[in-house]
Amino acid sequence: MRPIVSFDLDMTLLDHETFEIPESAMRAVEMLRERYVVVIATGRDMDSRFSRRFRDQVKPEAIIHTNGTKITVGDRILYESYMARELKKDLLEFAGEHNLAVGVTIGDDDYYINSHLVTEFDMSRWGECGRRYQDPWKLLDMDVPSMCYIGGPEGAALMERAFEDLKFPLFAENRGADIIEKKNSKANGLEMLCEYFGTTMEEAYAFGDSMNDYEIIQAAGTGIAMDNGNPRLKAVADYVAPHIREDGIYKACRALGLIEAEKGESRPAGQDGSQKEAVAKEG
Repeated sequence: MRPIVSFDLDMTLLDHETFEIPESAMRAVEMLRERYVVVIATGRDMDSRFSRRFRDQVKPEAIIHTNGTKITVGDRILYESYMARELKKDLLEFAGEHNLAVGVTIGDDDYYINSHLVTEFDMSRWGECGRRYQDPWKLLDMDVPSMCYIGGPEGAALMERAFEDLKFPLFAENRGADIIEKKNSKANGLEMLCEYFGTTMEEAYAFGDSMNDYEIIQAAGTGIAMDNGNPRLKAVADYVAPHIREDGIYKACRALGLIEAEKGESRPAGQDGSQKEAVAKEG
């Protein structure tokens, strides 16, 4: 029986400055495979065109997609949840009335109300926009597990007040939010995978940086927040890993005793190698 180690993607594994997964993080992932089930737990659909290359690079045994609305093990789908047509209609109408960018990327196409705001966001963040916009009203007749809001926290708060059955955890330095039904979460996905692989939540490790990781960080036996992450997340984590640009994943895995030292590598400062002491909450 191998315990699960789950990783959020953006700004946990994937550095948005380089838009690459640091070599040290990939080294840690490869070292974990023998003793642990490696899982990606993300707000993305890892089968979409923006995410496939990272899925194929990490090669997780299982994926918690779109904040727990789809759970896969290889090609097998363990769980799927889709928004009701009326809910999608209400969200799109509300976004249109309040000049909010709301929609989702499905496969290779992008369906957004106020797509010009998405383009502005992409240009400011990446310097380019390769979106393939389609009519967002087509979403009413499509399978949509969750949606995305692009904009500041004020818009997310406005929608949260209007839709009591939804949650809007912020991401991308509070410049966007996932739109998720409250019944779904990464934590629920992790619990399903623990049952599937015959292990327990108490033995699971979960890495994250954003508020859509809040529930899984609390639910896992050991929740690890990145130092570059949200302060509220770090406050509830069992351990705070160094910044993503300071080899945070690798160093945390070493400090927690998940991987062994490589040849010639000294033990992390302040650690005696025992998992128990490494889990002491920092800060």
